Amino acid sequence: MKTILLIEDNDAIRENTAEILELVGYAVQTAENGKVGVEKALAEKPDLVICDIMMPVLDGYGVLHIFNKNPQLAGVPFIFLTAKTERTEFRKGMELGADDYLTKPFEESELLSAIEGRLNRFRNVGPTYNLQQDGLDQFLNDARHTGNLESLSVDRKAHPLRKKQFVYTEGDTPTRLYFLKSGKVKTVRTNTDGKEFITGLYQSGDFFGYLALLENRDYGDSAVTLEDSELVYIPKEDFQQLLLANSTVSGQFIKMLAGHVGEREEQLLHMAYNSIRRRVADALLNLYRQDPEGVIQLSRDNLAAIVGTATETLIRTLSEFRQDGLLEIASTGTIRVLQPEKLRQANW
Repeated sequence: MKTILLIEDNDAIRENTAEILELVGYAVQTAENGKVGVEKALAEKPDLVICDIMMPVLDGYGVLHIFNKNPQLAGVPFIFLTAKTERTEFRKGMELGADDYLTKPFEESELLSAIEGRLNRFRNVGPTYNLQQDGLDQFLNDARHTGNLESLSVDRKAHPLRKKQFVYTEGDTPTRLYFLKSGKVKTVRTNTDGKEFITGLYQSGDFFGYLALLENRDYGDSAVTLEDSELVYIPKEDFQQLLLANSTVSGQFIKMLAGHVGEREEQLLHMAYNSIRRRVADALLNLYRQDPEGVIQLSRDNLAAIVGTATETLIRTLSEFRQDGLLEIASTGTIRVLQPEKLRQANW
């Protein structure tokens, strides 16, 4: 029996939709907001998610972002429910990786057809891998078995790196793919004045350094550890063989890697066109989505480098948000987002 997670803050819609799904034989879990939905998905992985967009605590976009970032949940078919019909809403959801859309009110046949279509499409997709546990070994073992890639068993030990240690530097020629077993890593670009711009943040379970390998070019940025970390090195030749050996394995691997590309493009667009307050708000919301508790532990210098502004400007903007009651700042510097919806919807 397939399990469907239904995340909807409207009681009537949630109960009626759940009843329809149960009548046709699905096991249904329900959640009244995004945070509860994510917690239930982590406790028991669903076969498909139906999620409203506009919800309190954590909206549908935030839920999908967490699913895409979490190796345990990445790849679960995701259908959005929305009362909005604006083209921008459809496009934003699809760019984030949604598999389908249903506009409220919807017909019963429309709902069931969308679910059946998504489940049939994903029925033959290869296994998912929990990279924060032993999923890397499982993934590489499967790849070696399907592609007879004996070399993938070589050089798989974890390499410890201290905080603020460079993994690679801008201009280096890539020789391997990196898997972050534990810790945190940032990738940065530095201008002629020595000012940093953070191009990516990676945590336990993430791969990085793959774009240069795929494009066969030197690194366009540098990678630095934000805390004591452990890295697994996968040689370039093994990585290339891995992608060519089996379409199912390579498709799974590419799906794990693809999420960061859209984030970087969106980050650059926001820097080009948005006000400083909007850019700071968006950066906070992106970091907030990575932690359902809404806690952000990042130095002001690093946060400013994500936004692309001076540290003093960032601190002033954070102070304004705090005065507006949108967030709180602890004495340790930790930031807690209190009102993500107001932070997201405010007209800057």
